[in-house]
Amino acid sequence: MRDPHTVAAIVRALRHVHGDDTARAMLTNGTTLAALIDALLLSPLTNRDAVKVLTRALQSRDFIVTPDFSSAWHIKYVYERPKSLNVVDLAVITLDRGTFASTDIRMSLQAGN
Repeated sequence: MRDPHTVAAIVRALRHVHGDDTARAMLTNGTTLAALIDALLLSPLTNRDAVKVLTRALQSRDFIVTPDFSSAWHIKYVYERPKSLNVVDLAVITLDRGTFASTDIRMSLQAGN
């Protein structure tokens, strides 16, 4: 495991929102980034910390991210309202494949983690 703190934060958030069995299935079978965002935002983490965990998870090799982004990509944060610092969603912008909404991105925990 390359980033155990990020993995643990995601596991805690999923368990908090969905329970142990569902969280395990979501990590094993994969789930959308949108579902992870919802779980992290509903968890006891602050919005700022939840966004940091999401960003680290996307960059981590602890998770299989589908589709596989090219080497050049950027996260676009979607805020609650103009001038708000509360992130409510995100998208991934790639140079060669366009923009992916959080509902189009799937993540699962790498086997062996």
